[in-house]
Amino acid sequence: MALWHFSLLFLFSCSLGVQSARFTLQNNCQNTIWAGTLSGSGKPFLMNGGLELNSNEGVPVDAPAAWSGRFWGRTKCTFDASGKGSCATGDCGGVLQCNGAGGAPPVSLAEFTLDSPVDFYDVSLVDGYNLPISITPSVNNCIEVKCTSGLNQICPKELQLESNGVVIGCKSACLAFNKPEYCCSGEYNNPNICKPTNYSQVFKTACPKAYSYPYDDATSTFTCKGADYTITFC
Repeated sequence: MALWHFSLLFLFSCSLGVQSARFTLQNNCQNTIWAGTLSGSGKPFLMNGGLELNSNEGVPVDAPAAWSGRFWGRTKCTFDASGKGSCATGDCGGVLQCNGAGGAPPVSLAEFTLDSPVDFYDVSLVDGYNLPISITPSVNNCIEVKCTSGLNQICPKELQLESNGVVIGCKSACLAFNKPEYCCSGEYNNPNICKPTNYSQVFKTACPKAYSYPYDDATSTFTCKGADYTITFC
């Protein structure tokens, strides 16, 4: 009987996949935020795509082997009992649990590709900025990546997202102007042609380790092996 139970548990664990990393989502903001996550193609959802995080609350989230995806924070959200509503920034289709929908820009992102064969991770401002965000690996010799500068306070006027006269997000130049030279699209879809702009330099100066535009790989992608990760908002 004991062997039967062991075999059943083993098969169950295999069906779920081996845990690759534990993410801890930590809210150090003064207000409640709503974390969102989007998994890569064919990868399982984590926490059904989103959850509420009270101020100073941390929640562990386990990811299976070879998982990839992104995390972000949503602000000023209101949801009813059924989980329907909206957020001022980072909204994912008007629901609490994003279930495969990405965060509406501008939004600060923490991105991961696990076990490939090492973990790749980055903080991305390619979709703009709404909240300070950082990634802290549990392995000492791996690099902490953060964007904790108050970008909303120094955001160029033409990139600002406002609510009731308060800047709540800083758009990317691509989102604000929708031009190929800012989006690295069309004839600019080439790292030798699409270069930093005055707008992306604002992001890069404030957050030197974060992606500031689509081809900012050289100074913005980091690797680690065998780590868990704390993703801190604010």
